[in-house]
Amino acid sequence: MGKIPVRAGPVNSTAELVGHRTAFANRRRDSDSKREAILHTAVKMFLDKSYSRTPLADVAEQLKITKPALYHYFRNKEEILLECYRLGLALIAEALDEITALDRPGLAKVAAFIRAYTNLITIDFGRFVIRLDESELSSGVRAQVRKFKREIDHRLRSLIAEGIEDGSIGPCDPKLAAFAIAGALNWIATWYEPAGPLTVEEIASEFARILTQGLAGKPAGRAKGKSA
Repeated sequence: MGKIPVRAGPVNSTAELVGHRTAFANRRRDSDSKREAILHTAVKMFLDKSYSRTPLADVAEQLKITKPALYHYFRNKEEILLECYRLGLALIAEALDEITALDRPGLAKVAAFIRAYTNLITIDFGRFVIRLDESELSSGVRAQVRKFKREIDHRLRSLIAEGIEDGSIGPCDPKLAAFAIAGALNWIATWYEPAGPLTVEEIASEFARILTQGLAGKPAGRAKGKSA
């Protein structure tokens, strides 16, 4: 499937919705474009109404196509959900790949992750990763979702462990530190408002500053045993 373009915020304009409908109105558009239109429309509706309260018939109606036409691209609603979730996590994993490759101390990498993650969970696919209610899933899909989550968690832990190793992060339990960071960041997807007083970049920078202060290792030259 083609790469899904990332937006700076949720789909909510008439122009964007019309654009998704146009993908189906134009018979020359390729299959990937039509799959993308379905995913962009579905994730917006899942976020607005919840997954369980969004029947496929409503997604089809929004796109001005028939419900049977959707089954040409996806077998069922849960397959659409899993693809939306996979796309959100792919964005996070891509950011982690870039951060891991940086030639910087572990603490700086954790701060970079916090900034990138904050930006990603304020767009539709990223928000969907955080706000998905696992109780709505079948056991098989729930297992896949949890596997995806563990992969991201383990990669964040590895950045923290790297910082402990290079001395930029003080001695701590990487698992608990990762839980604390993720717990603080994930709430942003719930309370963030694009029209609020702070931009995503301002929120990301402030969270990075606050959350990394508690991880920072002892500055070079500070006497051992001296209180901070």
